[in-house]
Amino acid sequence: MTATDRTPADLLRSALAADPARPLVTFYDDATGERVELSVATFANWVAKTANLLQGDLGAEPGDRLALLLPAHWQSAVWLLAASSVGVLADVGGDPAQADLVVSGPDTLGAARACRGERVALALRPLGGRFPEPPEGFADYALEVPGQGDRFAPFAPVDPEEPALIVAGAQLAASEVVDRARADALGLGLTGPGARLLSTRGYDTWEGLSAGLYAPLASGASVVLCRHAEQAAEDVLGERIDTERVSATAR
Repeated sequence: MTATDRTPADLLRSALAADPARPLVTFYDDATGERVELSVATFANWVAKTANLLQGDLGAEPGDRLALLLPAHWQSAVWLLAASSVGVLADVGGDPAQADLVVSGPDTLGAARACRGERVALALRPLGGRFPEPPEGFADYALEVPGQGDRFAPFAPVDPEEPALIVAGAQLAASEVVDRARADALGLGLTGPGARLLSTRGYDTWEGLSAGLYAPLASGASVVLCRHAEQAAEDVLGERIDTERVSATAR
């Protein structure tokens, strides 16, 4: 990471330049048994495709508000970085009726219908699988994203001082997200490349987002993101910490 990085998308570009092969996000779902590991390069490719979908097919522009109705999940992390790449304000758990577009998981489709703009649904199935039947009124992310371009360039430069994230009622500019993530990293025990943080926190608070994405990204570390960790026995998490060579935890 470099001192000139002022947006989360900048942090990802620096991570890609530094070491594209290293793990960035390792995701576990203890309700389904899913495990997915994404290198920096693979994660960045998903972000580029999603940003192209967001900017191109969905017509999103800098300053638009995206209601993000998704849990702590690797695909949620992708959407957060795609929004940063375009300059879209990601409102985590925000009111779809007040948003320009909405991205929803399978459990929040009813609420997401209040959005009058574009609607995207994620099945959150293993391996990024699609819905058996696409929800009416929604684009199925798993169907739309594969054909998108592998490289992304915004139509307009992203201003790091513009609002980029709303979580738990707090609004942050892109530069504030970066600054807070850097400040959090040391407190979370992330001392640089090679550090691995296991987080069981949700994405509905800044602390969860920071531990589960932004602080590892800002420090050159990686995250082992665990959903439904309450369903895993304590010895399972202990074994995971050993297997994944975790150096710090946020629980």
